[in-house]
Amino acid sequence: MDTTLLAKAARTAIIDCLGLTEGETFLIVTNPGTEQALIAQALKDEADKAGIQATLLFQPIKTQTDYAEPYILDAISQCPAAFASISAEKLGKDPEHVKNPLVAPDGISYDHIFHYLLHGTKQMRAFWSPGITLDMFLRTVSIDYSLMRARAQTLSQLLTEAEAVHIAAPSGTDITFSISGRTAFIDDGDFTKPGSGGNLPAGEVFISPALRSAEGSIVFDGSIANISGDIIIKTPISCSVSGGFVMGAEGGKEAEQLETALRTGMNMAARLVHEKGMDPEKALQYGVNARHIGELGIGLNTEARITGNMLEDEKVYSTCHFAIGSNYDEDAPAMIHLDGLVQLPTITLLMQDGRELMIMKHGELQ
Repeated sequence: MDTTLLAKAARTAIIDCLGLTEGETFLIVTNPGTEQALIAQALKDEADKAGIQATLLFQPIKTQTDYAEPYILDAISQCPAAFASISAEKLGKDPEHVKNPLVAPDGISYDHIFHYLLHGTKQMRAFWSPGITLDMFLRTVSIDYSLMRARAQTLSQLLTEAEAVHIAAPSGTDITFSISGRTAFIDDGDFTKPGSGGNLPAGEVFISPALRSAEGSIVFDGSIANISGDIIIKTPISCSVSGGFVMGAEGGKEAEQLETALRTGMNMAARLVHEKGMDPEKALQYGVNARHIGELGIGLNTEARITGNMLEDEKVYSTCHFAIGSNYDEDAPAMIHLDGLVQLPTITLLMQDGRELMIMKHGELQ
């Protein structure tokens, strides 16, 4: 391992991405005995050198179905200036606020203290890197962000102004949905302002489709997230979508795994009634949304490549991805969020004035 390159990437994350300065507080959460812990330690070391008040905490590895440790959630609730989750898989859910959501000043409910402080009250800034590897950290974080940020700003503006989007791809994807009234999110590595956050590696623009609006088919042909980890797709997964929901998945072994994951997401919601005392009607909503299309994302990081690790894969230039499960507008809650890649898409927007605007053709930005 090149410790010099690791230190450089850590400094980039702390200074260029989070914009931390001397005296600010910085909470880092990771898992013991993992390569993610080496990255987290490098962040702590570089923060210490810069006079930043950094705290490094460890918890066991968490999956999509696990809850974060109480002491981790308590540390987040102290509202540090910045937060980083450098986890082997996930940070973990917040059981207290899944049962009793926090309501932000704008009326939006949040089922995790982290999301509430980041997006709800905008008191914190953050990045999260579930499943990041040392190779990925060194290769995709210390980059020139100027071009990527310019592209992200343009795409974000166009998506926010559009009424609807149509996506087609060589593997068979052909889907249309409304994005009217939705605001696009940017993950371009600029997390310097309170209320801003995203992944490292960075490099995507994403938006939540309007509820129940997606119609058509999605054929995942790159990689896809699973409850037990991400997988590279050998046999494309063909999903029929109606009324915004995935009605079924066909293909090979990967399609069977996706169906199992979707059923798991629905069953997790049912267990909340018995284990956490959630209102049955609310649990039903979580269960149904396990099959809802929650996200469209467009990859923008030219240093990223498909590796079977969704943290990097969803940033790959010339791809888009869809998530099945929870969305980013917090109005379709679910216990899962499974991203899947579509390669070489052609993306066309229907603008408010009736124009059709092609923003990507066969994977190339227009």
